[in-house]
Amino acid sequence: MSVILGIDIGGSGIKGAPVDTRTGRLTAERHRIPTPEGAAPGDVKRVVAQLVEHFGLPGPVGVTFPGIVQRGHTLSAANVHPDWIGLDADSLFTDATGHDVHLINDADAAGLAEARFGAGQGETGTVLVLTFGTGIGSALIYGGTLVPNTELGHLWLRDKHAETWASDRARERDDLNWKQWSKRVSTYLQHLELLFSPDLFIIGGGVSKKAEKWQEHLQTERSRVVPAKLLNEAGIIGAAMMAAGSDPALAAVLDEPAASAPRKPRG
Repeated sequence: MSVILGIDIGGSGIKGAPVDTRTGRLTAERHRIPTPEGAAPGDVKRVVAQLVEHFGLPGPVGVTFPGIVQRGHTLSAANVHPDWIGLDADSLFTDATGHDVHLINDADAAGLAEARFGAGQGETGTVLVLTFGTGIGSALIYGGTLVPNTELGHLWLRDKHAETWASDRARERDDLNWKQWSKRVSTYLQHLELLFSPDLFIIGGGVSKKAEKWQEHLQTERSRVVPAKLLNEAGIIGAAMMAAGSDPALAAVLDEPAASAPRKPRG
């Protein structure tokens, strides 16, 4: 069965939908529940359980998290409750839902989805997916394989912290027009070019819906730059892909390498 439930934990809402992981398409309308104030683990756990119950799908569940995820543990909590730090979140959600839950960083999930089904489809080289919103999320993909938890929004550009200076929140905070903001983003992209030499940058997050306002202003040395295609569905799709890819039998059916996303140890 290739239909897997994907759930995307965001700052204002937690969204879920079943995904056909063969095609990357949602098979039912998204269901959204507001993120509980403070986003404490116990409160978020209950919302995730509600979404699982709402759709009633069998099988594994993929869940995104806005922070570092390593072997199912959440290791950072920039925009959620500090109790997430060091938590075995895979087990928390698995126990709460009765399903085998697989956790992945939210930007990594969006990157997997864009690389396979979105703007990076067919790209065999190095792809950097960047999500511009409250901060800057990043996903590094090489040959279709994810290098997890890059957290490139936290790079420093001389005396500038990248996401504090060039995120969409920074654009609004500093009352920048799109051309002014694009100049900052161009500086950031050129720095990433020096470090990674990507063949392609994919610009996601909320700004991807307004590509006509910024795309012509971005300047890179050699990398192509395109807006993301999957928009608000990318995290849900990537979460479902993570859950599907963690199961070698299912991954074989989908013709997808089980190592395309980080796996948690079993037993």
